[in-house]
Amino acid sequence: MKIFWAEGFDGASVDLLARETGMPRATLYQVYADKEGLFLAAVAHYAGTRTARVGAALRQGGNLRDDLAAFFSAVIELATSEPKARGCLISCVLADAAGTNPRFRAELERRFLALENRIRERLEAAGPEAGDIPARAVMIAAIARGLMLRARAGAGRDFLEQAAAEAVRVLAPPRH
Repeated sequence: MKIFWAEGFDGASVDLLARETGMPRATLYQVYADKEGLFLAAVAHYAGTRTARVGAALRQGGNLRDDLAAFFSAVIELATSEPKARGCLISCVLADAAGTNPRFRAELERRFLALENRIRERLEAAGPEAGDIPARAVMIAAIARGLMLRARAGAGRDFLEQAAAEAVRVLAPPRH
């Protein structure tokens, strides 16, 4: 997972993957069929371990503003926690690799929808203050993906936190 995350799909050669996993090339092919299969397994592992924490941040039990702040904080933590693998394996690497690859495009769509559905569920719990829930869920997910891309490009944590704070301010203004 970390190899694909750091190097990208194209940059992660089968030789590098075999060396770093300690598995012979033949075993990698036997278990995963091909490099694409290994990559999709890495994406599934990432989604189950790393992005699950991001989705869980939406269920902190606070008000919408606090939960969005926790969500964006978890996004930034994920985007910056691995110095050699900044950004997001899904939003950055899978999106880059998807191109014309139908397997990767289908997986990307599935992963994007999963995040948007988690956000939608949280917005529905907020009631009418959430506005147009389907559109807002896509927008919040797009902001999160943008933070990931900026982290991948080298943006610092302070910059990302300022952007996230502004997003929260706009999406869920404080009530007076």
